[in-house]
Order: sequence, then C-alpha cells, then structure tokens
Amino acid sequence: MTILSIDTSNYPLGVALIEEDKVIGEYITYIKKNHSVRAMPAIEQLLKDCGIEANDLTKVVVANGPGSYTGVRIGVTLAKTLAWSLGIPLIPVSSLATLASSGRYFTGYIVPLFDARRGQVYTGLYEFQGDQLICVEDDCNVLLEEWVTKLKDFNKDILFVGNDVALHESMIMEVLGKQAKIAPFVSHNPRPSELAFIGSGLKEASAHEVLPNYIRMAEAEVKWLESQKNSE
Repeated sequence: MTILSIDTSNYPLGVALIEEDKVIGEYITYIKKNHSVRAMPAIEQLLKDCGIEANDLTKVVVANGPGSYTGVRIGVTLAKTLAWSLGIPLIPVSSLATLASSGRYFTGYIVPLFDARRGQVYTGLYEFQGDQLICVEDDCNVLLEEWVTKLKDFNKDILFVGNDVALHESMIMEVLGKQAKIAPFVSHNPRPSELAFIGSGLKEASAHEVLPNYIRMAEAEVKWLESQKNSE
C-alpha cells in the first residue's frame, strides 16, 4: 500500500509518501508562493526522489479544510484529479485533525487552531487514545472568546497548536490560565506524513464524492445570499 498525501489548505505546502507504516518521503515548505504553481511539481519531485511511479500509488489522502479557501480548493482539486485519473480511492481528512496530530504524546486535550479573522477561529477538540486520534468536539468556526470559555469546563490540560495560536495567546491564557499549554514552535505546522497515516485508517471515497470543507461560506457567497434575500 503506497499512499500519497497532499496538504495545501493553509500557509505550508506539504506532500508525503508512506508505505504501510513507514514514511518514505516528505516535502514541506513555508514560503509565500502560490500553491497552484508549486504543488504538482512538488509531487513529481517527491515521486522521482523516492523511485515511485504514479501508477504505484494505491490511495490519495488530502487535507480538505478548513483553511484558506484558495488553498483548500487547490489541494482538493489536485487530489481529485490524481485519484480519478489513476482510478484509486481518495480520502479526505480534516486539516485541523492533521494539525492536532502533532500533539501525539500529550496526555490531555488538543486544540488545533487557524485564525479566521474578526476574532474568530477554525478549531476543534481532539485527544489521543493510544495511537488513535479522537475528535471530542467537531471542527467549527467560532468566536475565540466563546470557545475558550467553553473549554474551561473540560477537566484536563489543553494543548493549543498552530502558527496562529500566537495571535490569540493572551486571551487563551487570560481565560484558561494554567489549564492552557502552548505547543512548542516545532509542533505548530501540520505534517503531511501524519495526514497520510490518519487517512490510511479512514473510510475510502471516490474522487467525485470528496468536497472542500470550508465550514463557513466565503464573504462573496454571504453577500450574494444577502442580495438575493433583499431582492425578494
């Protein structure tokens, strides 16, 4: 079983190859360049370096959001195209779950976090039970103040992970105090190899069934719906 994973849902660009329970290659960058231009060349280079042909792939796993609208769309479209053209299954995985996996050895709850502007965040609540990542509270788009207030009722330490945690650290610590733990810098970016491992244990889908999971509508969609409502 050879799995290719693709994550362009946020600032980092990541692709990885795993065989069974072993990582055979991983490519990650953190530079501000268009994922649409760089993602496919990154996949081609990874396959070449690892001596893997596209026809050797048995599954494709993609981070299908939430995150950047453009980034999510690029990754899902690319993954769907590859899976369809190769005739292999496609497995969507939450971008937040992928980020949460960086807290694998933390014994409490894990909160992955992406900034969604205007005081809002994309987030969820996870924990590891053995080697299994469990979703405790579904991914959501919520005001950070409401979210951390809700988290006070949980009776375990809570690890916050993600590059955007720094934007909200003062409020997190103000509300949760010592209950909140901030992950070290190296844990703040999702690993495409972890994405592949998570996806390997999830239900397979056809390329046509997989859609981006934006959680909330883009601003243009909201304005369009408002204009339609006002014209009635």
